[in-house]
Amino acid sequence: MTRSIVTAAAALGVALSLGAAPKAAQADNLRDALGDAYENSSILEQNRYLLRLQDEGVARQISGLRPIVNFVANSSWNSITDTTTNSLSLVADLLIYDSGGTRRLVDAAEESVLAARQSLIALEQQVLLDAVRAYMNVWRDIQVVQVRESNVRVVTQQLRAARDRFEVGEDTRTDVAQAEAQLAAARSALAAARGQLEISRELFIIAVGRPSEGLIGPGALPDLPDTEADADSLARQQHPTILGLQHEVRADEFALAAARTDYGPSLSLRAEAGETWGDRNDGESSSLSLTLTQPIYRGGQLFSLERTAIATLSATEFELQQQVRVIIQTVGNAYAQLRIANAQIQSSDQQIRAARLAFEGVREEAALGARTTLDVLDAEQDLLDARISRIQAQADLYVGAYSALASVGLLTVDHLDLDVPQYDPTAYYNAYGNGPPRSPTVRGDRLDSVLERFGRE
Repeated sequence: MTRSIVTAAAALGVALSLGAAPKAAQADNLRDALGDAYENSSILEQNRYLLRLQDEGVARQISGLRPIVNFVANSSWNSITDTTTNSLSLVADLLIYDSGGTRRLVDAAEESVLAARQSLIALEQQVLLDAVRAYMNVWRDIQVVQVRESNVRVVTQQLRAARDRFEVGEDTRTDVAQAEAQLAAARSALAAARGQLEISRELFIIAVGRPSEGLIGPGALPDLPDTEADADSLARQQHPTILGLQHEVRADEFALAAARTDYGPSLSLRAEAGETWGDRNDGESSSLSLTLTQPIYRGGQLFSLERTAIATLSATEFELQQQVRVIIQTVGNAYAQLRIANAQIQSSDQQIRAARLAFEGVREEAALGARTTLDVLDAEQDLLDARISRIQAQADLYVGAYSALASVGLLTVDHLDLDVPQYDPTAYYNAYGNGPPRSPTVRGDRLDSVLERFGRE
């Protein structure tokens, strides 16, 4: 992190502790809000189930490499011979060779799972960033309400003083009217600030999943890469959107390879055993057959599937290129926002000091008759504007810092070390993603050995 930002963060920590919100039974810090946003997020839960759909895609593709066993029962009647034939049979089909097409589809499904996991991380970042914005908006609006309330009290005192001076002939009716107008404007701004605070609290509920319980300040700024160039490099390496699209490109490459294997032959094995009985035919039978299939003409279907896979791959590759540009721009925007907020804090501090000295001087001069009531009110407004500008800059600094963290892919529960149970995206995949568990029986072990000897692609 740059030295100027660190300096602003140190000054900001003191300001936040002095200007904290009214105490509650259990006030929130920013880490509390982030942890609850993660735990209470319905959209994260929704996408965790969507990830399971991708896990099941792997199981479905793997099933194509395993035997298919069916029990078949049949009963038929011949009207010419007036005979009935019944049969029971067990039929097993096994794909032995298909030019590696099914194996490529399994690889594509696994890459799709990895892409979906990265999408879940990207969504996690967005949930946490929304919580940061919601928290800082509430914190900002609480501070603004406090400043507005203080302004109403000060202007009320100025109005009272103007009326007292009017009674003794030191002020005119115009001075009193100006103070009354300023008080009305201050009360209107206070009402608007309170309304905005209520809106921000409602948005806090949406982002965090519960009402705010009073805020104690956001705490320290997160650690960031020292320079924007370091952040660019880090974002290219580990941003979840980039990683997810890289997995999607590989999935499309595997899908294209699978489409091209459709031109080649496939070999399957069928074993059948059964029993037949009826009016004339009784007995047992069994058979074992190998079937070789080589496509010759399918009306252009295979060429169309290959062209579709090529177009899909190209589209994903260009999407990846575009997203890299967008993410690098996001990094630049976040660091620019940090620099702007840092500069605004420093200038606001200077403006507050100058405006406070000016207000105190104008007020003293007004007491001596050298300044008008309007001069005092204008000086108070300048101080008010400077204080509100600093509050906004403080909120922008925190949002910018966490936005920068998200832009490089580090705004996660794991990186922030939040004290919440983390969702394990591999648990469901490990339980079901490889299809049904293999049979522990002796026959099951023998079947596994046969499959391994075939060494199918």
